[in-house]
Amino acid sequence: MNEIKRRIEHNIQPNLLIWTGWFAIAGCVIFTISILIADFVVPDHDWIADTISDLGAGRYEFIVDIGIYAYSAALVAIALAAAHLHLGGPRWSIGVVGLSMLALLVFLIGARNEYGDNDNEGVVIHIYLVYGLGVLMALVPWLMSGGASKVDPAAGNALIGISIVWTISAPVFFYLPTDVDGIFERYLGLISFALVIVLARVLGRAGRQL
Repeated sequence: MNEIKRRIEHNIQPNLLIWTGWFAIAGCVIFTISILIADFVVPDHDWIADTISDLGAGRYEFIVDIGIYAYSAALVAIALAAAHLHLGGPRWSIGVVGLSMLALLVFLIGARNEYGDNDNEGVVIHIYLVYGLGVLMALVPWLMSGGASKVDPAAGNALIGISIVWTISAPVFFYLPTDVDGIFERYLGLISFALVIVLARVLGRAGRQL
């Protein structure tokens, strides 16, 4: 068993952890830039009242779609890095699967184009994708907090904080008046970015230590 453990540790690739971390952060940056560009390009858009979903429909939908796919790729990168450097326990394993599912849900939200355009043809699954994303965003940071604490205790606490803040904040979105839900959705987006950035820093730090 010790020989197997030594071989596994020897096969950890530090550069993979470092570069996937930077790639994931870049995905968040690209998503942010795409939203800012769309805010200016899309006619009659009110970034306080109109949601990001409204930017993802119509003539300029490709701008936000690029950002959505970049963020999906960021989640894939973090899931790959977290699987490569498994920080122990079933919670971390479930968290890795949760990150992969988050990436899939984000991708499907962008690919289905069922938002902002009153689409009601066929089976509309957008709201169910959003519910799934909401549940996973509450669970994944908590699931991975213990493993992250092994590298950086402050990061573990940050992940618990992200889980708590998201759990409290996300349900509020569904009860907000439509004249302010746009800015609140952007606030939720920042929380989801925090998850990716904290994990990217944890895995990148582990890579540098190795």
